[in-house]
Amino acid sequence: MTPASPGAEMHSHIRGLGRVMVFLAAALASASLTIPEGWGEEGVQYGQLGTDVTLSCIGARTGSLVQWRRDGAMALPEGSAIHQGALVLPHASLAAAGTYSCHDEDGSLLHAVSLQLGHLPGVPFVSCRASDYENFSCSWTSSLETFLPTRYITTYRKKSLTGEEKRRNKSGHVGPCLQDPARTGTCTVHRSEFWSSYRLNITEVNPLGSSFRLLDVTMQAIIKPDPPEGLVVEPVPLAPRRLHVSWKYPASWPKEPHFQLRFRLQYRPVIHRSWSVVETVNLSEVITDAFAGLEHVVQVSAKDFLDAGNWSEWSAEARATPVRDPATMVSEETTTDVSLGSLAEEPSQAPNPEPINRSDPLENTAILVSLGIFAFFVLAAVLVIAILIWLRVRKHSKDETKPHNFLVAATHLKALPRTQILP
Repeated sequence: MTPASPGAEMHSHIRGLGRVMVFLAAALASASLTIPEGWGEEGVQYGQLGTDVTLSCIGARTGSLVQWRRDGAMALPEGSAIHQGALVLPHASLAAAGTYSCHDEDGSLLHAVSLQLGHLPGVPFVSCRASDYENFSCSWTSSLETFLPTRYITTYRKKSLTGEEKRRNKSGHVGPCLQDPARTGTCTVHRSEFWSSYRLNITEVNPLGSSFRLLDVTMQAIIKPDPPEGLVVEPVPLAPRRLHVSWKYPASWPKEPHFQLRFRLQYRPVIHRSWSVVETVNLSEVITDAFAGLEHVVQVSAKDFLDAGNWSEWSAEARATPVRDPATMVSEETTTDVSLGSLAEEPSQAPNPEPINRSDPLENTAILVSLGIFAFFVLAAVLVIAILIWLRVRKHSKDETKPHNFLVAATHLKALPRTQILP
């Protein structure tokens, strides 16, 4: 690969800088079209806190003496001075704000102005979220309390353009992020593309100046569905430990086969603090380990099926109580009848020592089967060990018998006469 020449690198940097300048120029052009030149009513002057603010006496003759008043009183802020008819407020603070008026020597009103003091805009905090794969919204808050009227210019640019898009829009496809008057501090980009990246420009403007933040967003990273809707929890008949839970897709999520959601369910008895969580791709689920007779609280959230973005917020709570175990109900009724009879014959404060069985019959059967299987394996292991020990002992006894028989035979041969040994 041939390395790029310095001239080519410089040309690339200049081209990138040119794109940024085009984007900012488009934003400023939008500002000039969007923001009215006037800020508030006529006769209002804005000043920056901590700086020297000068108020001119319009209508006064050059060299004539003038008097200044604040809110109709002769008292002026400390350190203020009159220079050639203009009132100078050094290092103005919020306390210096008010309505100022200048008068001639006779006390006649020449000019009045309302002074408002504040700060230059700070860089806003911006975050973006897509509740579906067709649109995304951005919200912002000011990083500084300016004490002045503030407006926002919101634009976006698609970062990766096709050849056709570049030919149609040489400025880089800069468009407005539409602000909703009903939702202050938010704007929406409609008909966005799920696999594309965008650059947002949120500019904060007040009478003293402006400040902006650029934010790059990718749809896959900011997708966060709205919580599922229509959550319903119902007890399952004749099932003391089960609850049936169902819900619906959020209305904001388009129902397309290529963009599905998956869900997670959290539940707990009301009297407990810890949650149990299960995940599913279905629109219903059966809780199988609920506590019979106890009220449960259930919530559900959603996420893109391919794991893009983030989980939604939890839905509103829904509550239900599993049916009670019939065997437990009969036992409790019997216990109650016996207790009432005992109380009628002889009052007693002693509690009933018989425990109340709240277990599931299916669970009891499973436990018994498990214990039986465990006992079978234990007995089989003991039998195998016993057989191995018996075989080992038998083999050892045979090994000890062989040398003894050999010695007996040798002794017998030695006692016989030589003639019997040799033919």
